[in-house]
Amino acid sequence: MHLEHDRPLGGGGAPAASRGAGPRWQSPPGTPATPAPTDRALRVGVGGPVGSGKTALVAALCRELAGRIRLGVVTNDIYTTEDADFLRSAGVLDPERIRAVETGCCPHTAIRDDITANLDAVEDLESDLGRLDLILVESGGDNLTATFSYGLVDRQIFVIDVAGGDKVPRKGGPGVAGSDLLVVNKTDLAPLVGADLAVMARDAAAMRGGRADRPVLFTSLRSTAGAADVAGWVLAQLPSPARPE
Repeated sequence: MHLEHDRPLGGGGAPAASRGAGPRWQSPPGTPATPAPTDRALRVGVGGPVGSGKTALVAALCRELAGRIRLGVVTNDIYTTEDADFLRSAGVLDPERIRAVETGCCPHTAIRDDITANLDAVEDLESDLGRLDLILVESGGDNLTATFSYGLVDRQIFVIDVAGGDKVPRKGGPGVAGSDLLVVNKTDLAPLVGADLAVMARDAAAMRGGRADRPVLFTSLRSTAGAADVAGWVLAQLPSPARPE
């Protein structure tokens, strides 16, 4: 039986790097509200609306981090294992390091309300593979209200994208306002949809209270280094990762 212990949204932060597309809300180093675990893998949830680029971000993070830390991934889809299948076919990790959860319900249910299936998948990964440094838990596509239980993850990344226009950050919601890291993805589409990235940066910072421990990163995953800043933030959350053998 898994006991769920929630804490308020908002956790650790790290310096935002300066490279990559689009303006950033630059933040100085922050101190995580809850220290990273030292007795198990750090669990980082990746959530956001449908089509925002969650799976592409997870794939890019795997490419950035696989040779540097011991890594596993759990994906969530309602009726299929499509996201896990994509990651396996893309060759971003050894297939055994990727597990799929078919939620059979709204995505937020399995990451916030009844987290048993995801916890089982996370624990199975660690049981089968031994000690890991990081497990990425990708939610199925939901909406701006989707958040993870902190009984499942230690940090939350929330992904929105530019395709919906520059109004998206000011629409708010718990993911935009309270995630540990907000990623504004697909900056390459800004000229095509008339989105002002500076407006998005301003509104995102305002929604997040200007807090140094809640940084915002702008990404375009069409670039091979598009996830480098996000990977840097993830690495900064780890206590002291060990290199893979």
